[in-house]
Amino acid sequence: MNKKVVLAFSGGLDTSFCIPYLLDQGYEVHTLFVNTGGISSKEEHAITQRANELGAKKHININVEKSLWTEILIPLIQSGALYQNKYPALCSDRYLIVKESIKLCQKLKTKNIAHGCTGMGNDQIRFDLSIRAHGNYNIITPIREIQNITKNVRGYEEDYLQAKGFKVSSLHKKYSINENLMGATISGSEIDEWEEPSSESFVLCKLPHQYPKKPKTLNIKFLRGKVISVNHKKMQGADFLRTLNLLGGSFGIGRSVFSSDTIIGLKGRFVFEAPGIEILMSAHRALEEAVLTDKQNFVKTQVGQEWVNLVYRGFYFEPLRENLEAFLLDSQKTVSGEVTLKLTPGRVDAVAVKSKNILKSPEGSYAQSATWSEAESKGFIKLIGQSTSTWSSIHKKK
Repeated sequence: MNKKVVLAFSGGLDTSFCIPYLLDQGYEVHTLFVNTGGISSKEEHAITQRANELGAKKHININVEKSLWTEILIPLIQSGALYQNKYPALCSDRYLIVKESIKLCQKLKTKNIAHGCTGMGNDQIRFDLSIRAHGNYNIITPIREIQNITKNVRGYEEDYLQAKGFKVSSLHKKYSINENLMGATISGSEIDEWEEPSSESFVLCKLPHQYPKKPKTLNIKFLRGKVISVNHKKMQGADFLRTLNLLGGSFGIGRSVFSSDTIIGLKGRFVFEAPGIEILMSAHRALEEAVLTDKQNFVKTQVGQEWVNLVYRGFYFEPLRENLEAFLLDSQKTVSGEVTLKLTPGRVDAVAVKSKNILKSPEGSYAQSATWSEAESKGFIKLIGQSTSTWSSIHKKK
């Protein structure tokens, strides 16, 4: 039996516990940290050291920011959709973690893959469904396994590591913070209890008293639905988001408290901060509203919502996701132009749109002037309401 196993490793308590636990099960542990942004080179080095000291046969770091931009962020912005009309699917980087873990499994010629997800959250579903979509792999989940023998999972993990002679951080963290290129998610403490989050919960966003005193004007240019410049400066995709996260965060843009309807049926409450995504979505939406037909805008809303629902609920590798993205990509053919935005405390507004593709009709200007006659207006209204008026004439009370 091939006892090599690939462990998606983050360096936290759960995945730290997984290494010696898997070693005790007779596995040769190969760890992989997939960097999706939000972490410094110093922190990445510390993760490598942690994996090695815990007994990993080999540890690998890989940066997938470019893939996160092209495979997740571009379709997310083009979808214009948010989960439950609020959450920008910051969890989407999990699919790239699985993708890279599967690649390492194939390289090592093993079917054993492990992750440190608990049995109480959404990520276990995203990981397991994604792994199964890649083939018949043996999914090993140490944290779910020990839930069968103890209710105090964290205490069990700490005792296990200390008994092996490994240090466990004594630093008490008030919040659980998950940060990547897309933004930050903050949970725990009073947030879980539906109370007002404290000032310590601010990660990417400044506190209100730190907001700039004057508004900031921003120019974003799109070509066929993709960002090509910010304030006339071209850069790599990931750098667009980093720049906008910093700028938008200074105004507190993109921060919200969210009570989520989770995949497993529980209510989950957390704070999220996604300044760059909110700015890009606002700009992209303003441009689409001007250049797409009414029917394109209507149907695209439905397609975009289905896309984000699939991604949130663990079905990134479902073929329908690719079908939806094909539609979204095709809809972007005319979405080219420049959008001017104004950033003020807590909000972003698209104040001007420039594009040769704006659907300005030569036949009229809304509520101002038109080339059609009064009779044509009356005829149009009569015909468009014919079904309703006919129903009324038949069923109205006499």
